[in-house]
Amino acid sequence: MTGKVQAIRFKQWLPEWDEFDFDPAQHRRKPDDHILLFSMPAVQLRALSGVYRRMRDENGGEGLQRLHDPKRSNTIRDFVRFGHPYSSLPNAARNAESAAMRKPGWLPTAIVVNILTKNDERRGRKVASSDLVHLKTEEPNRAELTLPYDNRLEQWAPQELEPFEVIDGQHRLWAFDEALKDGTLPGDFELPVVAFTGLDVGWQAYLFWSINVSPKRINPSHAFDLFPLLRSAEWLETLSDLKIYRQARAQELTEILYNQPESPFFNRINMLGESSKTAPPGAKVTQAGWVQAIMTSFLSTGSGRSAKGLFAANITASQGPLSWSRPQQAAFLILVWTHIRDAIAALEPEWAQALAKPDGQETLDNSLEAAFTGNRTMLNQEQGVRGILTVTNEIFYSLAQIDQSMFDLDTRILAGTVTTADDVTVAIKELENSALAASIEDFSQRIVGFDWRSADAPGVNSDDQLLKRAFRGSSGYVALRKQLFSLLSTGGGTIADVASESLKRLD
Repeated sequence: MTGKVQAIRFKQWLPEWDEFDFDPAQHRRKPDDHILLFSMPAVQLRALSGVYRRMRDENGGEGLQRLHDPKRSNTIRDFVRFGHPYSSLPNAARNAESAAMRKPGWLPTAIVVNILTKNDERRGRKVASSDLVHLKTEEPNRAELTLPYDNRLEQWAPQELEPFEVIDGQHRLWAFDEALKDGTLPGDFELPVVAFTGLDVGWQAYLFWSINVSPKRINPSHAFDLFPLLRSAEWLETLSDLKIYRQARAQELTEILYNQPESPFFNRINMLGESSKTAPPGAKVTQAGWVQAIMTSFLSTGSGRSAKGLFAANITASQGPLSWSRPQQAAFLILVWTHIRDAIAALEPEWAQALAKPDGQETLDNSLEAAFTGNRTMLNQEQGVRGILTVTNEIFYSLAQIDQSMFDLDTRILAGTVTTADDVTVAIKELENSALAASIEDFSQRIVGFDWRSADAPGVNSDDQLLKRAFRGSSGYVALRKQLFSLLSTGGGTIADVASESLKRLD
């Protein structure tokens, strides 16, 4: 048996919109010019909607990454039951004296969904033919939805994908899912629904931005964690106020590198742009230098001839960008630099020994730490930091194109929430236990084979001094990248192959 739902069908389309750039390859095929409005019992809408489960298979994570915050759903559930202000009272204050404060908890704002069609695919999966929701236009302003089952209060489950995708309102829906289990709310409580049909994921991300970010309702940086596809949309690069996202994210990552105890740069970034006399010990690179280096590498959109950023750009047109949240992005940077520091200590390259023993003289601790934190290593100077980040980004972006499954990390971190030090610690451990960790270690051991001494370091001959001085300035970044890719292209393996291709693009 199938159920029927009557809907209002209304048109929201302007003739000039027909001239916009609709590109299926960028997840933005031309949308339907009509939208639907109807109501549905909470239990039925929840059963038909596939937004909460983070499905994983051999192809990686299913759908766009979305956040579920149980506290927020519990707050909504209490509001529906008791209204305001009773629902905001602590449990101890909910008594007979305050009972008069209870009011109806209306939810008049619509849940926004997308109805999947038979042609829509999410990471190789589709809605089963028997589970599709069929749409029939009754009149210009009316439509009828035929559902895959009849009983509106049935605890139904699909064979494959759910036929609805929730774009906005997931916490309201989840509140009812939990309330049905404990009996605090009835399943026949109806919710208004605004439904699009066959909407590409690119447009869903755009809608999410329009609903939640444009009115300044949530932090834009949180939105980018929830909908990674927003990171690569070209319209973010054409509006000046939206360009701020990339700079803000680079700032956030820099602050994590500075504040996170596991970071090799813990308390070792010149956050205030102080002089060398007042800056923290070993902090040769300023906050501004780090922000610019991250923006032009991992957060690059790949416009023009610049390389695409692992944290920002589509890996491929069909796969979209990585779904990594802020803690995962920070964990990757921390782990790369940690392995570089550890590789110096383990491999003891000649250039590092030269810095540890100036003019061949033994130091008191005979430590190679000066090769990483000293004044004469490019690893503690702006051009070296930018060189490492740029080349690391290009290598791992290419590795993601080859095998994105390595980058589909299982995580228990909630995306879109305020990042804590514990979140980053968890992300570091998860990354250390992933298949990607071996590639990070391999890359780090190769990269320390480069002579990272600065031009004024003791023991650097005149020819090398000229070469190292050429690394300064905008043209110097390209020269350093060429040198690093040349080094990485030796020794065989996937990293060497990727570096060889990158070197060709620079010629």
